[in-house]
Amino acid sequence: MKRKIRISGFQNWLKFLCIIFFIPFVQINSQSIWPILAGVSYKKVEDKILGYEVDFPVFNSEIKSYEGKRIKVRGFIVPTNGYKSSKEFVLSALPVKSCYFCGGAGPETVIEVQAWEAIPLTTSRVELEGVLRLNNTDLNSLMFKLEEAKLIQVWN
Repeated sequence: MKRKIRISGFQNWLKFLCIIFFIPFVQINSQSIWPILAGVSYKKVEDKILGYEVDFPVFNSEIKSYEGKRIKVRGFIVPTNGYKSSKEFVLSALPVKSCYFCGGAGPETVIEVQAWEAIPLTTSRVELEGVLRLNNTDLNSLMFKLEEAKLIQVWN
């Protein structure tokens, strides 16, 4: 199945290049979830508490079709609670040195994870399975969440 990819602007061009490099490394069943999540767009919304405009995600119909479904996703653990096993952390499509928080990737390359059991911290790529949730209302959380997650595999 071929996808039409529209490049409009420098930021979208960078996303396109990142997606090209993700495809061999990540998958959801027989296709990759990261390029699908990269289809998110943003709208400016005035935040009355902060006093300025912020970007809120706008999910396209393809992304919305995965809401509430069990998915598999491969990526790298970004610890948020020290360097130990954790039930809550961030999964990045990219290694930590290149991820959204440390490198130049966008927010569509990270997923907030809530696991059933603590998952050991590793610098290797992992595969997780869980329920995808979309967030376009809470500024204090990431726009993608993986709930009820469990570890499927670790690559060394």
